[in-house]
Amino acid sequence: MKRYAIEQLKKWKENPRRKPLLLMGARQVGKTWLMQEFGRRFFQHVAYIRFDNNERARSSFSKDFEIPRLLETISIEGKCRVTPENTLIILDEIQECPAALTSLKYFCEEAREYAIIAAGSLLGVADHVGTGFPVGKIDRLDLYPMSFSEFLEATGNVQLAELLKKRDWELINHFADTYTRWLRTYFYVGGMPEAVDTYVATSDFEEVRRIQLNLLSGYRGDFTKHAPTECLPKLNMVWASVPLQLAKENKRFVYTEVYAGARRKALEFPLRWLQDAGLIYGVPRVKVPRLPMASYREGGISKVYTLDVGLLSALSQLDAVSLLDGDAIFAEFKGALTEQFVQQELRAACSLTPCYWVSEEKNAKAEVDFLATIAGNIIPIEVKSSTNTQAKSLMVYCQRFQPIKAVRMSLRSYSESKLHFKTPHFKHEYCELTELPLFAISELKSVIAR
Repeated sequence: MKRYAIEQLKKWKENPRRKPLLLMGARQVGKTWLMQEFGRRFFQHVAYIRFDNNERARSSFSKDFEIPRLLETISIEGKCRVTPENTLIILDEIQECPAALTSLKYFCEEAREYAIIAAGSLLGVADHVGTGFPVGKIDRLDLYPMSFSEFLEATGNVQLAELLKKRDWELINHFADTYTRWLRTYFYVGGMPEAVDTYVATSDFEEVRRIQLNLLSGYRGDFTKHAPTECLPKLNMVWASVPLQLAKENKRFVYTEVYAGARRKALEFPLRWLQDAGLIYGVPRVKVPRLPMASYREGGISKVYTLDVGLLSALSQLDAVSLLDGDAIFAEFKGALTEQFVQQELRAACSLTPCYWVSEEKNAKAEVDFLATIAGNIIPIEVKSSTNTQAKSLMVYCQRFQPIKAVRMSLRSYSESKLHFKTPHFKHEYCELTELPLFAISELKSVIAR
């Protein structure tokens, strides 16, 4: 199994100014495997400590932050001689030892020559922010479920993945049916490593679904284990409502659809808890698309997605037979799976944090699915779940805000055109509109930068 994050870890290793690295991600996205694989490939030795099952290590790190003593502990517990030149130190499940999290500050200040990667659950690490958290003393890397390109490589379609990177659109368009067939499969299997590994080994969709349901059961078990007891009913209701919220034509998260009479204040904690756990992602609304978009986000008004399209298909009880029904799977639940896939790829494959826009004018109702900041420009992204790409909302946005570029994602082939403005802007008279196939979202940044 290949994870592209390995390349980011290589750059971190080669950076003379590197700090201890904190690898963040939801449970079961492959953090432990990635760290160990990185150590195996690029270091002579790996000193691996897992804090959830090692009381001695927890006790040792909790005594003080004397670096020589901690290095001796790491050597003993990791069963290897630790040297700066050829040893990777892995501190796994670090949320179980807050002192170990704090120690990263001292390793940064006093022993930066040592290569240290720490990992833990998003929720557990978030609990310790503000209590000895090494702010400014760590590098951070977020790990998501496997992207579509990673899925292609895992399923033996390396050439298809490489062709996307080459952006040979004539040849890519020629193989569009093949890409679309694998995209259908990805909508069902998703990017959770265990589900992908199971599909590769068995090609059995029922077995994949069993793995997904086990993962979902494990997440619900985390609710009981980590969340305050009094919040469990609302936490479960919010989690159960996500597929229903996405199945609406208007995918904005509506509090009263969680339960009758629900208000924002009552659901703020469950929503924040699920986001801290990495199980959901909120896409905030912006009224006016200006830079930096973070300054124009509206609090409490957002769309909510799960961490993985395959898990969403499991939560929605999507039958594998849908995979055989042409392109119907892309329109399932009013395109919910397609939007889920796009926001997931924007994060995992493009390292983008999207927003969305809605017009408030009564006579010009319009909504653009996603906005992303690329190369200093806000790019509107319209998502269509079929080859029918009438995108009136995108046109309304472009005429009003006159972006230099816009993207429409669908099952149509790659193409480029110009959208001329009715009222020419003093800098440019048209917007460059790119039709980007859904299976090629990984190349969005390169397409915009061309």
